[in-house]
Amino acid sequence: MSAPCPQPAAPAAASLPPAPLPATGATRRPAADWRIRFAALSLIWGFSFLLIKVGTQGFAPFQVTLGRLLAGTAVLAVAMAMRRERLPRPARTWGHIAVAAFFLNSLPFSLFSYAELTIPSTLAGICNATSPLWGMALSVVALSEDRPTRRRVAGLGVGFLGVLTVLGAWQGFSGLDLPGTGMALLASFSYAVGWIYVRRTLAGTGSSTLTLTGSQLFVGTLQLAVVTPVFTSAPNTFPLLPTLSVLALGALGTGLAVLLQYGLVQEVGPTTGQMVTYFIPVIATAAGVALLGEQLSWNTHAGAVIVLAGAALTQSRPPATAQARTAGDRTKRLGRT
Repeated sequence: MSAPCPQPAAPAAASLPPAPLPATGATRRPAADWRIRFAALSLIWGFSFLLIKVGTQGFAPFQVTLGRLLAGTAVLAVAMAMRRERLPRPARTWGHIAVAAFFLNSLPFSLFSYAELTIPSTLAGICNATSPLWGMALSVVALSEDRPTRRRVAGLGVGFLGVLTVLGAWQGFSGLDLPGTGMALLASFSYAVGWIYVRRTLAGTGSSTLTLTGSQLFVGTLQLAVVTPVFTSAPNTFPLLPTLSVLALGALGTGLAVLLQYGLVQEVGPTTGQMVTYFIPVIATAAGVALLGEQLSWNTHAGAVIVLAGAALTQSRPPATAQARTAGDRTKRLGRT
């Protein structure tokens, strides 16, 4: 999902936050058509789970997370310097950024790395697709302005039915690595918590999305720099393939992907930008099967389709006419009071 961040994006690899924060500065015309950038973003985030799997073959999970955060922060630091972005000043904002970095970067990135020690990268990619479901469930409680429609509630039910199908609940979860799968699902849940926190605390700071995202990755890097030496020792060797995988995971999946998504949302809007969510598990599955030889049972494929259908319903909005009718009814009710 890569790097998940305070705008639609992320990550893990990613899954996508619900709405972009206000951006500052003039918009430049992109060099490549948005469809090409959309395809590139889907491929980058889809392959992120394969890169995590390869990275953990040479490094400890915390080391994989620290490496990707370092590389991602470096890419965004260059972008911020080129655009002359200024870092936020208020200490309160940095406190909120630290919490966002924990839930959107440090925790989920580490959980996915640990999960892929025991589960296929394909299953991790499918678990990542549950983020919109968790976000929908949490928003009912945490965001009073985001009341669910019947369609979205139905999507929530369909999506979690898909999760049970992926897990093979009718067979008593036999053959499933429960700790690994649980960590992958918890990582997706962490994204949802982080997005809601960002919407409630950082949406009105006045800083651009790029600045907040770069600051968030920097703080996440500091968090992992403190944790990693406590739980791991310094690597004795740097095997070529895992090292390249971690660098690509950070520079592309956590750095470049954020810039691509940042531009896509500004150009075509968050609704189209969020569509990348539904391509990630498909690409992750294809990459894992084709390049790593991973095998999945029929219920995993079927459950993934059901999860994506449910996620699509939870992100749907009523037609404009229905929205106008609802607004009109609300106005009438207010007029009577």
